[in-house]
Parts: sequence; C-alpha cells; structure tokens
Amino acid sequence: MAIIHNEITVNASIDAVWVMLANPELLDQYDPTVKKSTLISPEKTGVGAKRKVTMMDGKNWFEEKITEFKPNEVLTYQLTACSFPIKELKHGYSFEKAGNQTTIKQVMTYTVKFGLLGKLLDLLMIRKQSDKGIKKFFAGLKSYVETH
Repeated sequence: MAIIHNEITVNASIDAVWVMLANPELLDQYDPTVKKSTLISPEKTGVGAKRKVTMMDGKNWFEEKITEFKPNEVLTYQLTACSFPIKELKHGYSFEKAGNQTTIKQVMTYTVKFGLLGKLLDLLMIRKQSDKGIKKFFAGLKSYVETH
C-alpha cells in the first residue's frame, strides 16, 4: 500500500473549506483536472454520498463515496470503481484552524492493480502523477475558496 501526504493553508474559515470538500457535486468547480462531477446517490452529502467523476482528458473516470464525515474535523472518500490501474484508494482530510486560515491535510492511501508490474508502474509514474494531481487539486481548492 502506498501513502501520499499533502497539505495546504487556505485564507478562509474551516466552514468555507468544508462546504466545498464535503459536497461531492462541487469537485468540478475547483479541481482543474476534473471535467465533471456528478452525484450518483440519493444522499447529497454525508456518509454514503457518491459521485462519478470524469477527468479532463475525457477518457479516465472514477467513482467514490464518503465513508467518514465529521463536520469541520474529518472527511474521507473511498474509491468504488475507476479506469485507473488502482484497486483500492482512500483520501482523508483533517482541518486545523489558525486565525483566519485553515490548514487542510490530506492522506491518500492506495493499492495498485497488476501485482509486481503495478508496483513498478507506481514507482516509475503513478505516485508522481497522483501527487502532481493532488497539488493541482489543492491549488484549485485554495483559489476557489479564497475568491468565492
């Protein structure tokens, strides 16, 4: 299992950050790598809320659901299906308030498909591409929350 850690500080309240991250339909509003995020569950937010995400490249997609939901404290999404060479993936968020700023910490854990070949692909490119995508996601979130 691979683990990637990222964090960013946003000039906004935890409430403002939480509203964006906890609403599965809003991902395409701030993540520049996402073309469309569509709610696919009756739940709009909270545990069990699911989304299908189409990537900007037009060929890749994933579905995920919220599995942990403690407002302004902890939020976790778990992959349920995807076009990527990933068989399991979770990304969890925690939040720290510092004055008028919020630090968002993300821990992503994942397991690749294809056994040894998958592990080699992970070492050569999957981890780097995933981390690069997370950094774009965080930059987009920061920009959106600070300007809306």
